[in-house]
Amino acid sequence: MKNYLFFMAVFFVLAGGCDDSSSNSNNATNNSTNNVTNNSTNNTTNNATNNVTNNATNNSTNNTTNNNTGSGALVGGCQIFPADNPWNTDISEYPLHENSDNFINSIGSESYLHPDFGTEWDGAPIGIPFMLVDATTPLSFVDFEYSSESDAGPYPIPESPLIEGGDLSTGDRHIIMLDTDTCTLYELYYAWPPGSSENSGETWYAGSGAIFDLSDNGLRPDGWTSADAAGLPILPGLIRYEETMVDGEINHAIRFTVSSSQAGYIHPATHFASSNTSTDVPPMGLRLRLKQDFDINGFNPTVQVILRALKKYGMIVADNGSNWYLSGEPDSRWNDEDLSELRNVPGNAFEVVYTGEILTTTAK
Repeated sequence: MKNYLFFMAVFFVLAGGCDDSSSNSNNATNNSTNNVTNNSTNNTTNNATNNVTNNATNNSTNNTTNNNTGSGALVGGCQIFPADNPWNTDISEYPLHENSDNFINSIGSESYLHPDFGTEWDGAPIGIPFMLVDATTPLSFVDFEYSSESDAGPYPIPESPLIEGGDLSTGDRHIIMLDTDTCTLYELYYAWPPGSSENSGETWYAGSGAIFDLSDNGLRPDGWTSADAAGLPILPGLIRYEETMVDGEINHAIRFTVSSSQAGYIHPATHFASSNTSTDVPPMGLRLRLKQDFDINGFNPTVQVILRALKKYGMIVADNGSNWYLSGEPDSRWNDEDLSELRNVPGNAFEVVYTGEILTTTAK
């Protein structure tokens, strides 16, 4: 399996998930943000905009940086991991990584952020969707390509699940399900239903799958993948509409992709998808933050919420894909034109913080 992963890393721009997920959704987003329209479905209501402005101001005033743990995201009544989980940790005061400049140059110091989420492009949603399920959702067993590093399940897959890129997508096809009765997160990569073009069998098929108890900080075994290349959960790192536009505050780190990664990982990541041994390219799990002196005042309220989170919680290398692509959920209420202002934030506005040593253990 690892030889396959190393081979696939060469083709990171074309494939995703267990090896190189997000590249297909990155391409869709690139098309979308290069062809932004003022479609009425993209316009956020005045009330939502006012909520962002008012809530963000209040949150900024009330929050302090003395405590380096945040509250974390609350989705469907479930706390997305404990407050001291790495995803929920304030890293604004963390020490600078000694190799920060080289990592940033590798990703692209003169390149810019890119929203890999929004409304839709060419009839397909942009971003990684997730669903709330419960005890009434039927359970399905899944056949996995990488079964030795996947959790057996069963998985609560609804009758018509939301699939990244849409039902006809040939990209990463993530399916993310949050059981609100047990606060358990289920994630699948490259998932196909029975009888579909890529699955002639009678059960669901996926490249890989992972199950996370959201009340626990435990990691996957070193060397194991998940539904993401880094062995991380996907949902905790998504930029969601409700937290951004309604709450006016993002209380967690953000998932993002790089085009070239190192054959190594930093916890909480547990897996790499590369054969590149250069110490100057980012490993999976690398944590970046927006520099504190970067002026965000000229950006619209939506983007300011995201940039504040990038200063406080930062972002985590989670997959191979296009450089500086931020992950989020698709939602018809997003304003794509507002989100496009993220493309004015350069790579040299970021720095890398030290969160642990780089590991190279592979699955046994």
